Amino acid sequence: MPEFEDEGPKGRPSWQRFWPLAVVLLALAGAYAAGLDQYLSLEVFLNSREALRAEVEAHLALSIAVYILLYAVLVAIAFPAASIITVAAGFVFGWLIGGALTVIGATIGAAVIFLAARHAFGDFLRRRAGGAVSRFAEGFRNDAFSYLLVMRLTPILPFFAVNIAPAFVDISLRTYVLATFLGIIPGSFVYAFLGSGIDQAVANVAHDGPVTIGDLVTTEMTVALFGLCALSVLGLLLKKTFLKGRSPALSDKGL
Repeated sequence: MPEFEDEGPKGRPSWQRFWPLAVVLLALAGAYAAGLDQYLSLEVFLNSREALRAEVEAHLALSIAVYILLYAVLVAIAFPAASIITVAAGFVFGWLIGGALTVIGATIGAAVIFLAARHAFGDFLRRRAGGAVSRFAEGFRNDAFSYLLVMRLTPILPFFAVNIAPAFVDISLRTYVLATFLGIIPGSFVYAFLGSGIDQAVANVAHDGPVTIGDLVTTEMTVALFGLCALSVLGLLLKKTFLKGRSPALSDKGL
């Protein structure tokens, strides 16, 4: 019988920890092999948006279920099409429903990749972490909800990186899901709002070349996102100063 230097939970060989992550990577490779990146583009959406809206209106319940599932899968495999899909949802469902469906799908997908990363690397890295890494992990765990909420509200942080980083510091699934759900609401609704007014936005584009997401984002929306980020940081600072020592409102106990 072969021997393994590192064993996972309940005596499982170390390589068995990686099967969820392997499934994610295979799904990502399959998506690119199928040419999904050619279909999930802003240009394709703009050219077919009226036909897409007609299909959604004809099969609304099925379209909602398919959208949530599709978004969850795309987030779980880190496929770079989230903003375009959210814009499309705002167009076909309206900004309110489209934004809400996006939040649900994105939270599910983020939870999947979080669990996969924690299953593969969490125990291994926690056992070997030391020094500054260990102190950072301890600080993150002590205020996981606030830290993760700030990360979610910060527009400049890559969504995929924020999805997997908490897996290495041993926070609970409940805290991760709640902070993710609340933290992605502003961005999701902003992009869904862009989609709800896509026709007027396209008509206002000044240049004749391909339309990009940047062409549709107004200065007011950008300022609003950074304002939300500033408020989240302020809330964290207040908790660390004026509210320091008080019982936390949200415990990190659970899964």
